Amino acid sequence: METVSENACFGGVQGVYSHESDACACDMTFGLFLPAEAKDGPVPVLWYLSGLTCTHENAMVKAGAQSWAAEQGIALVFPDTSPRGEDVADDEAYDLGKGAGFYVNATQDPWKPHFRMWDYVADELPRIITGNFAVDEERQAITGHSMGGHGALTLAMGLPGRFASVSAFAPIVNPTASDWGRKQLTAYLGEDESNWAGHDATLLMRDLGFNGPILTDTGTNDQFIDLLKPEAFAAAVNARRQQATLRLQPGYDHSYFFVSTFMEEHIAFHAEALYAG
Repeated sequence: METVSENACFGGVQGVYSHESDACACDMTFGLFLPAEAKDGPVPVLWYLSGLTCTHENAMVKAGAQSWAAEQGIALVFPDTSPRGEDVADDEAYDLGKGAGFYVNATQDPWKPHFRMWDYVADELPRIITGNFAVDEERQAITGHSMGGHGALTLAMGLPGRFASVSAFAPIVNPTASDWGRKQLTAYLGEDESNWAGHDATLLMRDLGFNGPILTDTGTNDQFIDLLKPEAFAAAVNARRQQATLRLQPGYDHSYFFVSTFMEEHIAFHAEALYAG
């Protein structure tokens, strides 16, 4: 692992690191914020999964998360959204290929050699972080924005017991029924829609639910709200009688102005779950 940069930040350290990834068969880069408490021992961690076109850097710079994480004594992990490199397959469209990994393990060519973002976020990167930094592998929570909100919700339900809480900003919650989803799931996983269900938060909610608190925020002026389908996830939550707070925020759009506005509340929400008991 190589240290790209480390900067003092709200009493802690905001670092950027790169490493050779076995899961993605290429070099990967991630951001990690460690609060001051990490000097004394392992701290709880909140994973932040970013959306389409983003790298590790977008949320790290724009979300305003570090000040609130420092206040709560929580580490933040900012993974990349896809594999990178000259040998990695790509597409001219912004919503497929580099920057659009959708947090799945691709089974179809030309994507399958590198696009294994589920394994990367679920297995490889947690091992690297807990093996090299003062982060508590037992106290984890997860959040994300848009495609990253999709990833946060599907990973939380797909890995029972891993995360104490899950939240999302403007998540894509019903990709099997949306143009933001059907295109990508077909490309990465093939035409057989039975292979898609494990990557649809609405279907996972109906079948599995989540053993913990859920929080989502979506702006009523979100220009992509018809692709996000918050009403589908709400219906599944209600049908399952799942513990969840699902909010529509009047006037907000899909931008990081929206994300940063509600970041304090999301981090406080996760802190309550991470420090419970």
